[in-house]
Amino acid sequence: MTDIRRKPIRALPVVKNVIIWLLSAIMLIPLLLIVFTAFKGADDARGMSFSLPASWDFGNFAEVIDKGNLGAGFLNSLLYSGLGSVLTVLFASMAAFVLSRRRSRGNRFLYMFIVMGLVLPINFVALTKVMQTFELNDTRVGIILLYTAIQLPFIVFLCFGFVARIPLELDEAAVIDGCGPIRLFFLIIFPLMRPVLITGLVLCFLNMWNEFILPLYFLGSADKWPMTLAVYGFFGRYETQWNLIAADVLLTSLPVVIMYFLAQRYIVGGQTEGAVKG
Repeated sequence: MTDIRRKPIRALPVVKNVIIWLLSAIMLIPLLLIVFTAFKGADDARGMSFSLPASWDFGNFAEVIDKGNLGAGFLNSLLYSGLGSVLTVLFASMAAFVLSRRRSRGNRFLYMFIVMGLVLPINFVALTKVMQTFELNDTRVGIILLYTAIQLPFIVFLCFGFVARIPLELDEAAVIDGCGPIRLFFLIIFPLMRPVLITGLVLCFLNMWNEFILPLYFLGSADKWPMTLAVYGFFGRYETQWNLIAADVLLTSLPVVIMYFLAQRYIVGGQTEGAVKG
């Protein structure tokens, strides 16, 4: 007779999974409430309940786009987040390449100085003075530069560790073949950084799209407001019509969700093993 031994079921992993599922369900509660409310009529939405809509009203979204000026807000958010993300990733990757490859004392100090931006708070008084001095207040260029500067420390930190894992033999082989520093970076290193660059691009886009404080302080014209401020202004006018507010919030969040699902396979870190054959 064969002795069949059953593996003991450990309780700790099961408990951990149950806790994770419960926490995930709790985090989904506000999202489900917004989705259900966005499709309800005005009277049905006042209760703010989790019940399904009595009749699915898709006209809420058309009304929100018309009354909330979401078209202009969407284009502004797309401009600020898209261009700001591209500039951040480009500058951060170039800085990370130089700081990682040239480990001098000055570069180490510069790297630590940049990374300190992750923990230091923003001094809005000094920042306002700088914006006024360069006449960047209430300008699209100014808000894009602000977005880029705020996100730059984290993306430099992200790219620095990735560049350090790229073998130096690639640099040496490229230099022997006649590549200068610029060609070395853009033709050899930059393509290998694609996983971390797309990760940084997605994270920057998410953070910039959801930014509320910077445009509130530095954009005074309503025609330059991103979608986050458009939702803020819309809430002030229609605070009693929860169906319209929920539809507004859902439309504002939709581009971020779509971009995340399209780029989620790139968010995991890439590897460079096999680039140099030994």
